[in-house]
Amino acid sequence: MGAWDAWIGRQMVQRDRLTPALLQRFCATIDSAESGDVAPQAIHWVLCTPEAATVQLGVDGHPQRSESPDSFFPPVPHPRRMWASSKVDFLAPIQVNAEIERVSTIASVAEKSGSTGSLVFVDVTHETKADGVLAIKERQTLVYREANTAKPTPAPEPATIDFSEWDFHRTLVPNEALLFRFSAITFNTHRIHYDAPYAINEEGYRGLVVHGPLTSSLLLDLAAREFGANAVKQFAFRAQSPAFAGEPLQLVGRRDGDALHLAALNPAGQTVVAAEGSL
Repeated sequence: MGAWDAWIGRQMVQRDRLTPALLQRFCATIDSAESGDVAPQAIHWVLCTPEAATVQLGVDGHPQRSESPDSFFPPVPHPRRMWASSKVDFLAPIQVNAEIERVSTIASVAEKSGSTGSLVFVDVTHETKADGVLAIKERQTLVYREANTAKPTPAPEPATIDFSEWDFHRTLVPNEALLFRFSAITFNTHRIHYDAPYAINEEGYRGLVVHGPLTSSLLLDLAAREFGANAVKQFAFRAQSPAFAGEPLQLVGRRDGDALHLAALNPAGQTVVAAEGSL
């Protein structure tokens, strides 16, 4: 029996409502045009957000690890947590004013060794209903890592990016205001997104880190600009390296039949988030 087996199958139920104000704030944050009474895809990442009290936050801004045997997440001792990937099925659009219910389930917990030391991967499935209709199914992978003792790496040298293999692209420079807004709308208090001295001196990044789901929201918005609202049926993303505030991102996409290939590239042309989808 593994150390975390008791947590597999645990569930958490959250409820929310997609208010017109929340929809407007989300669209304003990512500079997306509103689509009437139907929310754009990625809206689910700003629904049913964490609600830990301020007194319950740890040094890094995340809710403190709970040692309770009844906690939803296992008490993984590693201090650093990252949203590594998600696989999403979009089953039905979410209408404004919809009543939201999300059931989250711990699907697996696995400990592995990597180049940076011990890693613990936690997979969580989420089923999101809107007005009683199953709208979104998602499998999310979180990775917990040991404390970072390495010095920040310098920014890579900019390169001329060849866009010939891509059908469409958009250039975006994520700034501090964008990161602040996304942290606020998702109630994400992880300090790497808004506290530069902490991100650099404590977690070893070279600057403020762009949220993985923010980059993925921008990729879904890129698809919507090209193919229309709520056109993507399936979407999977994987964070490959951090993106940083102030460093240009190239959001790129290519269609191959019903298959969709998307990526966010840093100034050196390296992939920071890779995504696949279907239309």
